[in-house]
Amino acid sequence: MTLSPQRKMPDTGLGLEDPGLLATASYIAGEWVEAGEAGSLAVTNPAHGTLLAEVAALGEAGARYAVDAAQQAFAPWAALLPQQRSDILRRWYVLMVEHKEDLARLMTLEQGKPLSEARGEIDYGASFAEYFAEEAKRPDIMSVTSHLPNAEVELWREPVGVAALVTPWNFPNAMLTRKAAAALAVGCTVVAHPSSETPLSALALAELARRAGFPAGVFNVVVGKPAPIVGAWTADTRVRALSFTGSTEIGRLLYEQCAPSIKRLSLELGGHAPFIVFADAPLDKAVDEAMKAKFATSGQDCLGANRFYIERPVYEEFCRRFAERAAALTVGQGLDDPDIGPLMNDKAVTKQEEHVADALAQGARLLCGGAVHDLGPLFFQPTVLADVPDAAKILREETFGPVAALTPFDREAEVVARANATEYGLVAYLHTKEPARIYRLSRALEFGMVAVNRTKVTGAPIPFGGMKQSGLGREGSRLGIEAFSDVKYVCRDWS
Repeated sequence: MTLSPQRKMPDTGLGLEDPGLLATASYIAGEWVEAGEAGSLAVTNPAHGTLLAEVAALGEAGARYAVDAAQQAFAPWAALLPQQRSDILRRWYVLMVEHKEDLARLMTLEQGKPLSEARGEIDYGASFAEYFAEEAKRPDIMSVTSHLPNAEVELWREPVGVAALVTPWNFPNAMLTRKAAAALAVGCTVVAHPSSETPLSALALAELARRAGFPAGVFNVVVGKPAPIVGAWTADTRVRALSFTGSTEIGRLLYEQCAPSIKRLSLELGGHAPFIVFADAPLDKAVDEAMKAKFATSGQDCLGANRFYIERPVYEEFCRRFAERAAALTVGQGLDDPDIGPLMNDKAVTKQEEHVADALAQGARLLCGGAVHDLGPLFFQPTVLADVPDAAKILREETFGPVAALTPFDREAEVVARANATEYGLVAYLHTKEPARIYRLSRALEFGMVAVNRTKVTGAPIPFGGMKQSGLGREGSRLGIEAFSDVKYVCRDWS
C-alpha cells in the first residue's frame, strides 16, 4: 500500500511554543502519513467539547504498512551497538524534558487532567527513556556454568522483533514511553496505537523521536479506531510481542487474539485498589494519602483507590476528615490547574452516577458530592460515600472517577478477605504502624504492588504490574525488557 505524506498542521490557537509538536497524521517509516481508508478523528477538549484537531485515521491497511516498515527496520536497529541505541534514547529523553511545557499543555488540552499533573506525567514518561537508555548498555543476563565436559555455555538476550504497543487515554504520554523505551532499548522496533481520544500526545512523541534520530521504521505511531489496527497486529505473525494497558475485558480479548501466533504478552489491566487504615495509623497522614490515592487524575487511574476499609475505632473520624477535604477540592478545566478536571467522556460520567445511585439504594450515606458539576456535563463533583455495603457495585467494579466508597472493618483477617475478594490485583494501600502487621498483610494481600503508609510507589526502576486478572508481566525496571526479548542458549564443544 502506498500512502501519501502529509505535513503536520500548524498550531491554531493551542498556545504551543513549538507548533511543530502538533501532528495530525500517523507517523510511519519516518514520514507523516495520511490515508483515505478511515476518514478522520475529531480530537476535542473534554472540558468544553471544543475541537482541537482533526487527525487522519488509518485502518487495517495502514496497520500492515507500519509492520512492513518496522520489520524492514528491525535487523539494522537490532544490529546497532547497545551504546548507539542508548545515545538515541538519551536524546529522546532530553527533548522530552526540553519540551515539557508544550507536552504537558497538549496533554491537558486533549485529556483534561490538571496542568500540574500533566507536567508530572511528562517527567514520569521521560524517566523511562532515560532509564532504558542506560539499560540498553546492560543487556547481559546471568551466566551459567557448563554442566557438560568439554563444553562452553553462553546465554544471550536477543530482541523478539516487531513489538505492538496499545496505550490508553488516561496516561497518553507515560504509558507509551514506558513500553517503547524498553522495547527499543533491547533492539525491537515498535508499532504503537494510542487511544483515538488522545492521539496528540503520542504523535508529539513521534515528532521528538524523529528529531532524536530514530531511523525510519523503528518507531511508528498509527492513529485510528482500535479494532482494525490492533486486530491486524494480533493476526500478523511478524508482530512478536504485544503490550497493552487498558481494561481487563479488552485484555482478555487480546489474549485470545494473540494465542494462535503465541506472541509475547504484557498486559496491564484493571485495578480496583483497596485502601486499608488501621486504628494505630496516624490519621492525618492516612487522610492525606487517601486524598492522593483517590483523586489524582480526577480518579481516572488504574492505581486509584476505589475501596476504603477503615478500622471501626477511627472510622467516623476518618469519614469526617476525608469528606471535608474532598468537598473543598477545586473543580475546573485543566489549564486552570484545579484539583479535579473533567472526565474523559459521557460513559465515564454515567458510571459515576450509576455507582452512586446503587450505593445509596443499598443504604450508603452521601457525605459530599454525588452529582454532575455545574461546570459542564463531563465534570463530576468529588464524592464520598460512607457505610457502603460489600454488595454495592462500587465495591465490586472499578469506578474510574472521583467517587470514594468508605466502609468499616473490625478484624485483620476480615479486611484481608474483603480486600482480596476481587478478580483484580494491581495495587493495595496499607496504613498501620505495627511492624508485624505490615509484614503479614504485605504477604497476605493478593496484589502485585503494596504501598505501606504512602501512596506514590511508581517509577522507572520498579517492576510495575499486577496479579490475577490485573495483567501479565512487569513494566519498568530491568524486568521491563523481558517482554521484548528472548534468551538464547549456545553450547559449544571445544574438545
